[in-house]
Amino acid sequence: MKALASAAIVTATLLFSGCSVSQVINTGGDTKCKDFLTQEESKQTQEVGKMLKDKGLKDRSGDPPTTAEIETSRSAAVTYCQTVGKPDPDSKISEAPPR
Repeated sequence: MKALASAAIVTATLLFSGCSVSQVINTGGDTKCKDFLTQEESKQTQEVGKMLKDKGLKDRSGDPPTTAEIETSRSAAVTYCQTVGKPDPDSKISEAPPR
């Protein structure tokens, strides 16, 4: 019960502070483009790595994504978010076409 209360407090704090959840934790493919573009490159890399890892566990043998896969996908997500995904405030990095 205490864990649930703590989670509720953290969530409420994030919502009322104007802070995005993806700025605090890695939300992977659920990261919205508007948040992704404001993150530092290292945070973007973490988000994309999580997205690929989550997807890879379902699609492949479960091998972790390579640095090249992460960087290529990060670049694709940045390009997507700056162009096609930009008009839609709810667009997510997982919607970027795979590279």
